[in-house]
Amino acid sequence: MFKSFFSKINKKFVNWLIKEPPIKNLPAFDFTRLKYEIRPGDVLLIEGRSRISSVIRAITQSSWTHSALYIGRLHDIEDPYLRKLAATHLTKRENVRLIIEGLLGQGTIISPLSNYKYNYIRICRPIGLTPEDTELVIRYAIKALGKPYNVRHFLDLARFLLPWSILPRRWGSSLFKTPSGEIESGICSSLLAEAFTSVKFPILPLIKTDESTGFELIHRNPHLFSPKDFDYSPYFNIIKYPLFDPNEPLPYYRRLPWATDGVLHHDHGVLTEPPHVQAKKRKAFLDQLLADELPTKKKKSKKIEEPDDNISKPETD
Repeated sequence: MFKSFFSKINKKFVNWLIKEPPIKNLPAFDFTRLKYEIRPGDVLLIEGRSRISSVIRAITQSSWTHSALYIGRLHDIEDPYLRKLAATHLTKRENVRLIIEGLLGQGTIISPLSNYKYNYIRICRPIGLTPEDTELVIRYAIKALGKPYNVRHFLDLARFLLPWSILPRRWGSSLFKTPSGEIESGICSSLLAEAFTSVKFPILPLIKTDESTGFELIHRNPHLFSPKDFDYSPYFNIIKYPLFDPNEPLPYYRRLPWATDGVLHHDHGVLTEPPHVQAKKRKAFLDQLLADELPTKKKKSKKIEEPDDNISKPETD
């Protein structure tokens, strides 16, 4: 009974963490161009709006709070076994573009790319990754479907990123380990890091000098990766699709539908107008205020009391 009660509380708490608030501003990128030009093997960085995204943003000091691997449509997967395995994890058998991601409360799942149509998205494309190794990266990700999201890994990553002056250094020896001492399953970014490491593709390797070869590369622990590391890596091309096509006849930016000159956006939905517009509105407000007060003063002036004729006047000699 206690276990059932704890499970219900945990489910409600997770739902509260991952709930996305209503969309306030449309993202300034062209999702239509993105979905037609994205390639299997691309890493997607996503800016989330949920409470857990805010926590990740604070810990990693980056706007990118989630990462996913694009695998194409179901018929793009050439291996029949992998295609069948991916199909078993689909809620609907639709001909849609698919990604593999790790989500809190759901684990490693396969989702439609369109789920993030209204989120800010950046594509990180691995430079020079061969088609054969792209298939191996996708294979690794598909075989990870169904694994649970590792909450402890998330907490360990937070401990790792916090300054050691706050937390004891000895805690670092137990990071990403189970009580048995084995490495645990990871989160969204660690899954992608493991997939690319499996084909020896560099993300943020350690480069050390070597007497025989001059230098050598050492893979970084996949469990230390966060979404921003794919953005920072020099081995991934950053691809953006702005809302307005910069390939149009120049200067395209002169033809954008800008708001009134001088209006500024201060984030969080705060807008300010140029000083002359503010002064004009202030003057209009004061004029209206004075116009409302003048009739009131005129009415009061008419109510001056007149002397009563019935009051007897003192007699004079």
